[in-house]
Amino acid sequence: MMFKLLKQSKKSSARLGQLKTAHGTLSTPFFMPIATKAAVKNLTADDIKVLGSKILLSNTYHLYLTPGMEVIKAAGGLHQFMDWQGAILTDSGGFQVFSLSKIRKILPGGVQFRSHLDGSTHLLTPKKVLEIQRIIGSDIAMILDVCPSAKAGHEEVAEAVKMTTQWAKKAEKEINKQKNNKQLHFAIIQGSVDKDLRSQSLADLKALKFDGYAIGGLAVGETNQEMYEVLDYLAPEMPADKPRYLMGVGTPENIVQAVKRGVDMFDCVIPTREARHGRLYINLSKSYKYETINITNSKFKKDFSSINKTNLKQYSKGYLHHLFKTGEPLGMRLATLNNLEFYLRLMERLQTDIKNNKF
Repeated sequence: MMFKLLKQSKKSSARLGQLKTAHGTLSTPFFMPIATKAAVKNLTADDIKVLGSKILLSNTYHLYLTPGMEVIKAAGGLHQFMDWQGAILTDSGGFQVFSLSKIRKILPGGVQFRSHLDGSTHLLTPKKVLEIQRIIGSDIAMILDVCPSAKAGHEEVAEAVKMTTQWAKKAEKEINKQKNNKQLHFAIIQGSVDKDLRSQSLADLKALKFDGYAIGGLAVGETNQEMYEVLDYLAPEMPADKPRYLMGVGTPENIVQAVKRGVDMFDCVIPTREARHGRLYINLSKSYKYETINITNSKFKKDFSSINKTNLKQYSKGYLHHLFKTGEPLGMRLATLNNLEFYLRLMERLQTDIKNNKF
């Protein structure tokens, strides 16, 4: 089987599993570093391998626009292009397209948009998104969905759910035409914070039998409590024998709370984005509490203690402060290594605690 549930916690809804992909088996729950444009910012593929991640997330929309499918196809796929031999998940590009509210138009068959790079017009359909992801060669391909804004009214959210289902049905037909394709396909549940619409979206998509199911349209402006409430009623109704993916989440505490509610997969720009601004995640405790520091603060100028006790123990906070203050690119690289290592160790801690009946 593609996904195997290994353990269900007796203390919460947390679970351990194994997800088999064309480029390796992944232990769940796991976090995916973001390689939007075929690179994790400031790091190499070897860096990610050393950190211990076995999967990256790349972006269909951005890769489609540049370098383009002709280049990626000529390179032999994204794995070869970026020299990454682990697994890759590609999102559908839907979120990026729908965030371009002034330069896109939703049509019954797909979404038409103008490139943010050169203004050229493009049409993404469920079929075309699958074709793009086949050329990319990702291990997990997301189905095109409609992601409403956090401020959308009930009618707009209901229409997004309806169209998401229609597009998923079209995608399923295309997938069924494929032969000997090892790529996995995940559908995306929408519905904002409306319980009835979320439940309807899940019921519609469950009937289509995808390899996995993602929860989209959260972490887009609602409160943490609203997000947790959605997970409280939605996760238990999601197929137990399929991986559950919460898209775009989140802070360490968001991840801990979502794992406790039965979520298996996560991605977020937070660790890499905040690293570029000098914010570091440090000192993860046994109770999952942690600290954040801004290394650009003057109090770190003469702090010669190690950045952390693991992968950057040879470098001091004072040195990293100096790198940021002088604009040396090495500063962002070291901060990114720190933050991703923190997130990946967080996931290892969660796996161990679930295994030992502590979470």
